[in-house]
Amino acid sequence: MPESFDYKEAPDVQMLGEPGGPVPSRRGMLFWLGAALNVIVGLLVAVPIIGYVFASWKRDDWQAWVDLIPGAVDDFPRGQTRLATFRNPPEFDVTWDGYTADTPCWVRRLEDGSFTIFAINCTHLGCPVRWFPESNLFMCPCHGGVYYSDGSHAAGPPPRGLYTYKIDEDALKQGRLRILAGRLPTLQETT
Repeated sequence: MPESFDYKEAPDVQMLGEPGGPVPSRRGMLFWLGAALNVIVGLLVAVPIIGYVFASWKRDDWQAWVDLIPGAVDDFPRGQTRLATFRNPPEFDVTWDGYTADTPCWVRRLEDGSFTIFAINCTHLGCPVRWFPESNLFMCPCHGGVYYSDGSHAAGPPPRGLYTYKIDEDALKQGRLRILAGRLPTLQETT
């Protein structure tokens, strides 16, 4: 018959299993297992929050000047809007990104020869907008967002006009279309 154990005599410090001390109790082991799991969960929650807080300092590192495909100025007739693509600059691995790194955009060339390049994403929820030349409108199929040909908001739930990319003026003088790509602006930004 085992001897009875008096719980009042068990020292709290000895529960941890110090070298040369008694074997750790089940209560002590479960305590440390629970504490370790709480630390792991805390880190899993904290890492994205810390990344979000410090991302604004690093956001411009993802941007780069990229060529459009097709990228020649002559590929875009005056007074028309056409679809083009570009390779998203933050490529992690060619085999990983594949063709999904090819991002579409709308290129509008005005009658005076100037360009406006719009992101294909609706500013409401990011669905791809389509250009309808018959009505001179960009339309979003998801929730009925409508934009004028200059990208400004016309109707529907979008909170603002289409996002535009900055155009490299030096490359434009050489007959190439290059844009500053790598991130999509947020609603807090005006451009």
